[in-house]
Amino acid sequence: MEEVSKDSETLLVPPPLLERRVRRRQPTVSVLKSKLKRGVSCSVPRVRSTLTGFFPVVRWLPKYKLREYIWGDVMSGMIVGIILVPQAIAYCLLAGVEPIYGLYTSFYANIIYFLMGTSRHVSVGIFSLMSLMVGQVVDREVYLAGFDLNEDSTPSSHDFLNGTLGTNFSDGKVHSVELMGVECSKECYAISVAAAITFLAGVYQIIMAVLRLGFVSVYLSAPMLDGFAAGASFTILTVQAKYLLGLKIPRHQGYGTVVVTWINIFANIHKTNLCDLITSAICISILVAGKEIQDRYKDRLKIPLPTELVVVAGATLASHFGELNKHYSTSVSGHIPTGFIAPQVPSFSLMPRIAVDAIPLAVISFAFTVSLSEMFAKKNGYTVRPNQEMLAIGLCNIIPSFFHCFTTSAAMAKTMVKDSTGCQTQVSSLISALVVLFVLLFFAPFFYALQKCVLACIIIVSLRGALRKFKDIPAKWRESQIDTVVWLVAMSATALISVELGLLVGIIFSLGCIIFKTQKPKVSLLGRVNDADFYEDLEEYEHLMPPQRVQIFRFQAPLYYANKDSFLKSLYKAVGVEPFLEMAKRRKAEKKAKEMHAKQAKGNGEKNNGDVTVGLVQRELEFHTIVLDCSAIPFIDSAGMATFKGLIKEYKEIGVNVLLACCNTSLIDTLQKGQFFGKNDKDMSSLLFYTVHAAVLHANSVNETAGSRSEDSVV
Repeated sequence: MEEVSKDSETLLVPPPLLERRVRRRQPTVSVLKSKLKRGVSCSVPRVRSTLTGFFPVVRWLPKYKLREYIWGDVMSGMIVGIILVPQAIAYCLLAGVEPIYGLYTSFYANIIYFLMGTSRHVSVGIFSLMSLMVGQVVDREVYLAGFDLNEDSTPSSHDFLNGTLGTNFSDGKVHSVELMGVECSKECYAISVAAAITFLAGVYQIIMAVLRLGFVSVYLSAPMLDGFAAGASFTILTVQAKYLLGLKIPRHQGYGTVVVTWINIFANIHKTNLCDLITSAICISILVAGKEIQDRYKDRLKIPLPTELVVVAGATLASHFGELNKHYSTSVSGHIPTGFIAPQVPSFSLMPRIAVDAIPLAVISFAFTVSLSEMFAKKNGYTVRPNQEMLAIGLCNIIPSFFHCFTTSAAMAKTMVKDSTGCQTQVSSLISALVVLFVLLFFAPFFYALQKCVLACIIIVSLRGALRKFKDIPAKWRESQIDTVVWLVAMSATALISVELGLLVGIIFSLGCIIFKTQKPKVSLLGRVNDADFYEDLEEYEHLMPPQRVQIFRFQAPLYYANKDSFLKSLYKAVGVEPFLEMAKRRKAEKKAKEMHAKQAKGNGEKNNGDVTVGLVQRELEFHTIVLDCSAIPFIDSAGMATFKGLIKEYKEIGVNVLLACCNTSLIDTLQKGQFFGKNDKDMSSLLFYTVHAAVLHANSVNETAGSRSEDSVV
């Protein structure tokens, strides 16, 4: 008897209430005034803080530990510079511009990031994906300007410089267009388009940095980015395949580049240049062998093998002394002048036509830079500032665009090389820039005889990492089917439609998958863990006891307009009682009872004048309360709150109470603003509970009290 009385006492004791803190918000006007005052105030510490924030090099360079850092920075800088030179020349094939501009881009980007970057290890410069996206825009605009994409002539030094300066001194009929008041040849027009789109991409990134829109990158999920990179890699391979065979096929304009290009390749396969084919086979074999040796013995090799430089040097010597261009008509890089070209303002007349094309360039460039900087910062135990990274990469595009450069980004492969070769600070980027400068001043003309097929081999072999991810599809599928589908959709759209639309399709599809997850979330009924005050999923765990005559329902998603119907259907299915159907059954039973009463009255000879009423027939349910475990509901909107209100009303009509448990504070605030708990929250203590166990105790207490009252009334 004493134990029973103790249990009843515990049931009647109300759960402890938590008291919310009172947060007083300052008036909006005063907040704006204080921010404005801080923003316009000027002082020496503020100027120093702004300077060191804008140029992080001012902060860390005076603290540079010369003896400790210099060897690693010099080694990594020289190695990355050696790797960078052939890649800078090669990626110009993707960008559709002359090789000299790749060297310019690498030089300026490294200098600017050295001054403004917050990452110690990121290598900023030419990136294959950025080069491809720039090249597609360049080829489109060159084609629309009336230039012949089929021409593959190698200009002389005089013609090249004339085209660069915007003047055409050729005696023959050479097509040119007027740009910024001067006649511009094909090469001049191509770099003008590349510089203009680079300037716009940098402006977009600066605007994003000023408005602190770095959160945009969170919508680029890792599976989507990986799929996009894989699709772009396949596109790059396709675009470069013609150089391996020595075919002079113009890059396809429009959608379906991969399909159309391969059709054109097979249609012209009989025109294959055997010299280019043999050179490509030899170069790919050497490059792949070097990469495999590097991967297999990376623990023993202190520095990466300069395979690209060896291949470029050997192929250049073979092409020069063998006169391959003269005897076999192989395509060569052509004259690369030494020194720098005078700066020029990007063409503003081109910008309206390419303004939309610059948006994906800006977003992808920023996303790769920030993700790489954060990844290597976490690995090496320091922090980076994403907003400053966006500012740095924006200026790495804006300033070089005045010096005939194209869009840059952080590059994964070169960043990994810097990290593995002992890089300590961005002084290594300065060393890499000096290596490129040395080539620009002295060795650039020596690459004249370098075959384009060799450059294509360097590009294709550099895609090994991205293309290898196709082998990981079965493992990805086992890990997450939705992420694998996102990867496949982004990859297919990028490869089969276009790079820009592939990015858009990937973003929309990945967001759609998130919405789909919220519309079809996991739902479960909960049971009690032995005698503890802890409740978990009955389907996932064994030895759980469901509470008597109480159903505990958990919905693991936000409740909003898009999934409120799914919430209701899953709840009705889980508890086994739908209020509308239950009411319909009871009305049907009531009608049947009336008919039976009428028949009995008629059989007994009683007169039925229609005044006899029959109460709504009650059906004993298996439960008297539903507890909604809201611990996995991060937020609700007005539609979700209306759903809660409707549930309480509908189940109350059939004698079932609905209680809420484990609501977070934002959820409680939303319910209070919508007067879910009545005027002045008068029903809050009877509807809202901080734990599931407290809600179950309250439900049983109320039911026992109601039962005792009904027994007393019967007596």
